[in-house]
This record gives sequence, C-alpha cells and structure tokens, in this order.
Amino acid sequence: MKASKFAFSLAVAAIAPFGLTACEASSPAPQGEEAAAPLAAVTTIEVADLSAQLDAGSVTLIDVRTPEEFAAGHIAGATNIPLDSFDPAALPREDGKQVVLYCRSGNRSGQAAEKLAAHDGSATHLAGGIVAWEGTGKPVEQ
Repeated sequence: MKASKFAFSLAVAAIAPFGLTACEASSPAPQGEEAAAPLAAVTTIEVADLSAQLDAGSVTLIDVRTPEEFAAGHIAGATNIPLDSFDPAALPREDGKQVVLYCRSGNRSGQAAEKLAAHDGSATHLAGGIVAWEGTGKPVEQ
C-alpha cells in the first residue's frame, strides 16, 4: 500500500467510530521528490449524528436542492443554496459550527461537498440525504 493511501486509511479508521466516513475528493499526489499536496476530504454524516449536532447547535445546515424542493419540505434550520448557484466562498459561516450539506439522496450534496472540500480542504454531507432523514422518522418543515 502506498504511503498516502495508508495515511488515508488510518484517517478513515480514526473517524469511522463517530459515524463519519471519508472519501478522497482529489487524486493522490504524484510520487517522487515533489511535496505531496494535502488531499481534500469529503465525509458523510449519518442521520442520528446530524440530529444530535443540530440539537447541540453546532451545525450550519445547507440544502443544495432547488427552491421548489426546499419549499416542499426541508430540515428545520437549513438554508437553501441550490447546487447550480453553490459558491463555497460565499457560504454562511458561524464560528464553531460545522457546515453540513444535504440534498434529496446525497448525490448533489456530494458534488457540492467536493467543491467545498476543494476550497476549504474538507466538507461533510448527509449520507442518504433528506430521504434518509425522513426514513428514520425525522421531521421536515415547509
């Protein structure tokens, strides 16, 4: 196993117990004498963990679905920033709060998370999106 892949595997092992998983958002750095660029990491968070973080007030929640989807039902406290206008540099930030992205199933929020990770070095999105949220009986508001 290459050193960068080994380090990545260790990072995944370290965060897995907290309900987070990681995936690489960029290619491994070239081998050789060049300094290795840090990998941008995209992590997912499970519904139960997001719910606990929302209860603790430690999350800024961004819904990247369309305004129509958002109006039909969204997680309480979420801000709607559709994927087609998603700009990582313009995201609302609050000190001490983690930004978590979500969409319907996790596809669009995964794309937005890759953009955010390329900008910030890391990003988190809800595994399974609002479908998973509602599937566990969690409420949505309109």
